[in-house]
Amino acid sequence: MKNTFKEDRGRRPTHLQLNMAGDARRFTRMLLECNSNDKLCVVREYQTEVIVVPALLVGFFVIVLTVILWLHCRGLRAKQEQSSPSSSGHQVNDKKQQEFSSTENRYIQLSETSVESLLSSAFSTLKELEVPREKLSPGTFQLIKHGRYGSIYRAQLETGNSVKTKTVILKALQDLASPQEVKHFLGRIKFHQNLGHHENLVELVGCCVSQLPLYMIMEDVSLGDLLTFLWTCRKDVMTMDGIPYDLTERQVYEVGQQVAAALAYLEEKKLFHGDIAARNVLLHHNFTAKP
Repeated sequence: MKNTFKEDRGRRPTHLQLNMAGDARRFTRMLLECNSNDKLCVVREYQTEVIVVPALLVGFFVIVLTVILWLHCRGLRAKQEQSSPSSSGHQVNDKKQQEFSSTENRYIQLSETSVESLLSSAFSTLKELEVPREKLSPGTFQLIKHGRYGSIYRAQLETGNSVKTKTVILKALQDLASPQEVKHFLGRIKFHQNLGHHENLVELVGCCVSQLPLYMIMEDVSLGDLLTFLWTCRKDVMTMDGIPYDLTERQVYEVGQQVAAALAYLEEKKLFHGDIAARNVLLHHNFTAKP
């Protein structure tokens, strides 16, 4: 036991000495590898700092430059916004002074002039749909309801035959309509014109846009909306033109088929109905459905 202990005590100093000697050799190697005259070694030792620090400085410079440019552009935009209201305000004041110096009816004349310009431009584009007002008999106007833009009438339209007339629906625009309302009403007429003809869509017969009141002339769908018609069919006896009538399953299927055909036509025109329902489907006297 004593001999073993002595051997261990002898070995431990030897191990420490080896470690110290290894550290000394490593330190000496580092000093030998990068001395003061070896610039390449120094660059390799500090190459991370040489790359990262300039990159950070360049990035910081770009960010600062971007912020300065953004603030400059923002200031220019604010100056433009401040200058535009002031200039427009001067123009408005000048106009007001001119209008007040003229007659009291100046505002009415300005309004009528803008409406007339809309009507003159619309008359040229809708000329092929224009119907002479003389063909609409005022004595035959029957008020149906008041719509969004004005009254809706059922009237008789002369067809060239002195004996026979055609029943049509008139959507009228009120006489005191604003230029914006006139523009929207003319836009609806133009929409129906571009829509074209389809047997399962309500047909645009014509229009009267040469002067106020404006009329959009649509075909008369005599049986009304499908919802009211179906409620009427729930009764025991229903008459159509004085003849007892009963709705069959085949006819219900045909109505659905016609509505689908109309929607398919709208899809070809890149249009979407958006509110297809029985209340928005009209029935003609020959049992043709028109959404």
